[in-house]
Amino acid sequence: MTYDGTVSRYLNRRLSRPAAHALRGTPLTPNAVTAFTVLLAFATGGMIAAGWNIAGGILIQAVSVIDGVDGELARLKAQATRFGAVFDAVTDRYADAAMLAGMTVFAVRFEDFAHAEFAGMLAVSAALIVSYSRARIEADLPDVAAGGRLDSVFGLASRDVRLLIAAIGTVAGQCYWTLIILTVISAATIAWRLAYLRVTVGARRYE
Repeated sequence: MTYDGTVSRYLNRRLSRPAAHALRGTPLTPNAVTAFTVLLAFATGGMIAAGWNIAGGILIQAVSVIDGVDGELARLKAQATRFGAVFDAVTDRYADAAMLAGMTVFAVRFEDFAHAEFAGMLAVSAALIVSYSRARIEADLPDVAAGGRLDSVFGLASRDVRLLIAAIGTVAGQCYWTLIILTVISAATIAWRLAYLRVTVGARRYE
């Protein structure tokens, strides 16, 4: 199941869809695009860690856009597979960790914030838990993760929103405070999902 956040819906898809259509006639596979995306994310993290924050910030948003190309291409070529979906989800987590790690190193080296490593650790952990909570909801409560109710659960700070915030903060050279903001909104997203589920399905028992 694919659900677009606000940034994907109004910005990223306007770029990823034409890119996927342009690649439709090539031998490039969706999994190859996925692999390229995670490699670009690692390169982006390295650039940010080296002090190239403006280019790195732009590339964070580029990673967010390109991340939508593999799914679009899979649909256009009728090559969507269960492996491809899992491969994309797993590499997204590595991509997030790599870019946040780069931001953390930048905060330590160029912003001279004490305990910036701790802020980076919290941001990475929160991002992983946001993704994990979504996966659990989709797997265990498919009726909740369906229809119009989905945005109520996933829409607060989806990955596309977080990456745009990371891109803007990195370009501005404010990686430390951006890591703090990402941690806070991720924690708020997790708390909202738990509160929502507690109210809507809290009394439901496993059958």
